[in-house]
Amino acid sequence: MSFELFQRLFTRYKLLALALSVVAIWLFFQHFTDGAFISARNLSNLLRQMSITGLLACGMVLVIISGEIDLSVGSLLGLLGGAVAVLTVNMGWHTWPAILAVMALGVAIGLVNGTLVTTLRIPSFIVGLGGMLAFRGMLQGVTHSTTISDVPEDLVFLGQGYVPPGLSTAVGVAIVVLLVVLAVLRRRRRARLALPLPSPVGESLKVLVIAGVIAGFLYTLNGYGGVPLPVMILLALLAIFTFLGTQTVLGRHIYAVGGNAEATRLAGVNVTAVKLAVFGLMGLMCAFAGIINTARLAAGSPSAGVNGELDAIAACFIGGASMRGGSGTVHGALLGALVMASLDNGMSMMDVESYWQYIVKGAILVIAVGIDVWSGSSRD
Repeated sequence: MSFELFQRLFTRYKLLALALSVVAIWLFFQHFTDGAFISARNLSNLLRQMSITGLLACGMVLVIISGEIDLSVGSLLGLLGGAVAVLTVNMGWHTWPAILAVMALGVAIGLVNGTLVTTLRIPSFIVGLGGMLAFRGMLQGVTHSTTISDVPEDLVFLGQGYVPPGLSTAVGVAIVVLLVVLAVLRRRRRARLALPLPSPVGESLKVLVIAGVIAGFLYTLNGYGGVPLPVMILLALLAIFTFLGTQTVLGRHIYAVGGNAEATRLAGVNVTAVKLAVFGLMGLMCAFAGIINTARLAAGSPSAGVNGELDAIAACFIGGASMRGGSGTVHGALLGALVMASLDNGMSMMDVESYWQYIVKGAILVIAVGIDVWSGSSRD
């Protein structure tokens, strides 16, 4: 097999390689934790922890695809999580009005960031860096640098609750049915356009593998108490963002802007509106992550979201997003988030020193980006 052919195959099956990497990581930790890593209880905790990074990664991957970056998301997560705690505890708001207000605030802040980037032409790196500092200061101001506890029980349920086994099973079946329907529609559309059709055997095997993974996932978690509610929320948003990125005009425009903004502008696309939409969605995902984080901790913490932006960006690059924009997927970013969470969880169970955890995660990020460059997906 020639080197060039190997590169093409690796690029085409990059997500499969990443999924196999997750399996390898799990088997490694399963061996060195005496079988405790792949247990219903630990997997439930692992996925609950991963949901915060996953929520940020859903929005961050669209920002990266569009050719930008946002370093403020960790601090914004903390600020919005602190805001929902202040509204419900200190100001006596009911949970759902407070959640809606925080979501609207997240979108508004995202649009402000987008306006600074698109209208004032300030580089997104600088806007994000300034936001990272400013939002952290705002969080300490609104919380007075103290933890705000005793948040309402219905808010806590969003972070600590479980989906009943019957409902999660129904959702799993619906996902598999949806995959089959989308595969059929995709084949019909390609046939109508006289495009080459993928192998029906390959497509069938792909659906069967996904169905098997879902079945194993549900069987394991339902044996412990059910699917954690934050994980179900993350999966729902995964479906929405995947549809947005692959089946809508906005999604196609996001990829086009990241690939070549000037050519996209000359083609008649409103590049400014596309980037504003991306930053607005990023703000919304920060709101989701902040709310879930406060609910999971049952408190608003002035230290919430520290290094959250680094984990989210690392998850996107590990998941196959290109540094140059125009390339990446939401499900790839979530696989990257799963890699990061698995490393954190497994090394903690092995009592690895914290400094080694940072070294390992940093090395894996550099390796992932190096492989991306080597495989040719980041070339000019």
